[in-house]
Amino acid sequence: MGTGDAVVIEGLRKDYGTKQALAGLDLTVPAGTVQGLLGPNGAGKTTAVRILATLLRPSAGRAFVAGHDVAAEPDAVRRRIGLLGQHAAVDEELSGRQNLEMFGRLHHLGARHAAARAGELLERFDLTGTGRKPVSAYSGGMRRRLDLAASLIGGAGGTGAGAGGAGPRVLFLDEPTTGLDPRGRNEVWSAVRTLVGEGTTVLLTTQYLEEADQLADAIAVIDAGRVVAEGTADELKSRLGADRIDVVVRDAARLSAAAAVLGAAAGATGAEVTRDEDRRLLSAPVADRMAALAETVRALGAAGIEAEDIALRRPTLDEVFLHTTEAGPHRERRSAA
Repeated sequence: MGTGDAVVIEGLRKDYGTKQALAGLDLTVPAGTVQGLLGPNGAGKTTAVRILATLLRPSAGRAFVAGHDVAAEPDAVRRRIGLLGQHAAVDEELSGRQNLEMFGRLHHLGARHAAARAGELLERFDLTGTGRKPVSAYSGGMRRRLDLAASLIGGAGGTGAGAGGAGPRVLFLDEPTTGLDPRGRNEVWSAVRTLVGEGTTVLLTTQYLEEADQLADAIAVIDAGRVVAEGTADELKSRLGADRIDVVVRDAARLSAAAAVLGAAAGATGAEVTRDEDRRLLSAPVADRMAALAETVRALGAAGIEAEDIALRRPTLDEVFLHTTEAGPHRERRSAA
């Protein structure tokens, strides 16, 4: 593995009887970056995180975190990582400070060190004013930020480990904003950006494609336990082709006629024109965006088809996700991982 790589996965497999949760997963995450991990339910995202966090043993293949083999050196890996799972790990009856001090003691910090670390993390995550309130009084975003702070209590520190050299070098976030409203999600995003700015490496699994678009330096799409696409968000979007033109037709009965007009105006085949009948929406790829826009407006007018909206846009991560996972390899082998 390269000296600048925080996570390296080579041919990782995990079998549950006859089912394969991971089927030869390969991935490299450079230090100090955010790696997004996308995939449908059961694609193997959480299984991969559990193996990297030493909570599961792989059936085959190798994985290294912060330079240590997760199977051969689990204790060394645990000292260098933090993990934030899908469900809150904090005690709602305790205050934020009490929760953090408790986690500090569980990480074998002395009482004085645990108290100091709790104070530092409450300040870092803008929770100082609520540190003595019971967690049951916290908003969803505050609770998740406290959960994130708790995941940073331990770790071997060192370069890229956050302020003061304390905390984990690699942080695993498994769907960290599930169930949060937009405000709470933005609070967590801001906290993650701060950590990465201090040098922490983050592996993020999420089903919110906007989250990956906002946070990830690189994205790997997993399906049936394998990486089926990877790159930056822009690179993945560009692989779907050029810009697209969207047309919302006023009269749903004219949708088929409008699709034919749009395809001809945009220079697209019938198969390339997608439909969303509920929204009366048509979409087609275009090579020359402005020429296609002008021709579409002209052709729809000539055909007497009224449009409520016409817009040019780039492909989205949603479309990348659907395109790369619709016909993923070995779909029948997908487990509930």
